[in-house]
Amino acid sequence: MEQLLHYCWKHKLFPLQTLKTTDGQSVEVIDTGLHNRHAGPDFFNAKLKINGTLWVGNVEIHIKASDWYLHGHHKDHAYDNVILHVASIIDAVVTTAAGRLLPQLPLTIPPEVKAHYEELLTIDEYPPCYKVIPQLSRLTVHSWTSVLQTERLEQKTAAIAERVRRCNDDWETAYFITLARNFGFSVNGDVFEQWAFNIPLRATDHHRDDLFQIEALFLGQAGLLDLQMIPERYQQDALTEGYFTRLYHEYSYLQHKFTLQPIDASRWKFLRLRPQNFPHIRIVQLANLYYHKKAGLRQLIECDTIDEIRKLLDTNVTPYWETHFTFGSTTCKTEKNLSPKTQDLLIINTVVPVLFAYGRAHGKEALCDRAFDILENIKPENNYIVRMWEMCGLIVTCAGDSQALIQLKREYCDKRDCLRCRFGYEYLKKV
Repeated sequence: MEQLLHYCWKHKLFPLQTLKTTDGQSVEVIDTGLHNRHAGPDFFNAKLKINGTLWVGNVEIHIKASDWYLHGHHKDHAYDNVILHVASIIDAVVTTAAGRLLPQLPLTIPPEVKAHYEELLTIDEYPPCYKVIPQLSRLTVHSWTSVLQTERLEQKTAAIAERVRRCNDDWETAYFITLARNFGFSVNGDVFEQWAFNIPLRATDHHRDDLFQIEALFLGQAGLLDLQMIPERYQQDALTEGYFTRLYHEYSYLQHKFTLQPIDASRWKFLRLRPQNFPHIRIVQLANLYYHKKAGLRQLIECDTIDEIRKLLDTNVTPYWETHFTFGSTTCKTEKNLSPKTQDLLIINTVVPVLFAYGRAHGKEALCDRAFDILENIKPENNYIVRMWEMCGLIVTCAGDSQALIQLKREYCDKRDCLRCRFGYEYLKKV
């Protein structure tokens, strides 16, 4: 509840009566200060008038005044610049480490704010603020979704920067790893990233003119050329067909040549996956992109339009996989290229954040602007999160909107962090 008291102070959700300290001094809040979420006083550089005298300094807030001593602030010189102590229950006088007696302001959470906050935390309907959303102005919605979109892009940028660091500042390799991760989508994303880190791309470059060797190395490093990874009922067919055996022997040669070690193949998930999303198919599609030199960052940067990016990401599989989803299990012949929807997801989750991260790291603002332009000119994702917000009355017109709403659900709604959400703020102060 102390967090809610912080919120009331920050947004000046005070009772209507004149604010007074415990010793009768009037308090006028000019500026509540900068909210500090780290060690030290709760609000920095607040501006207050106490009995007509202007004070500039820090404010500390507790539910009970005695918490000042419980938290050890009376021994901490970091709190010497506190000019006001705010508490719901004044059960003690408080002094700083320097021995100064602090004025204290009794402040309670308005009953309606407390009731609305409890609704947000306990309401069954999802999202809990759904009642207020239809009443929000377009400006409020647009300004908040713009912040959320940037926030989500910043998170992805941080993940890409970490991959670049692990790759010793090799942006080409980091791009390939990011692309591979998103070929696995949410189910196999982590395993694909581990697999991509395990591919020696600089060594593989020596065999880039041979698609069969690339496929063998890619599948082998995924641990999928282990006969035990094939269901027993298909093992004999896989051996009879011969393709598995050829790949196995080719990988054995490359494994010895480059001293390779495959990942643990048991990490791959197949349950409830559509066959076209099986790791075998996605890895072979990546091998095809790599072979045709379409999995490089340089080629991506040269693309000026979304259509050029889609063409760059266009890939297929080798003939064997036109009739297979796994080794030994034959299906009807189909072309297994990337659907437009899949391409759009790769653009949203790989191309956009990589362009933004690379542009920021190298001072190329044009690439950052291109990333935002792509989000504004590509269709929104169609998933349960987006559909949920649409049912609440939010209009979703582009991928930038859908990315913002995904960020909203995962980083605010799922964590019940309504006090940092602008929709939550509107709900708390509603009459």
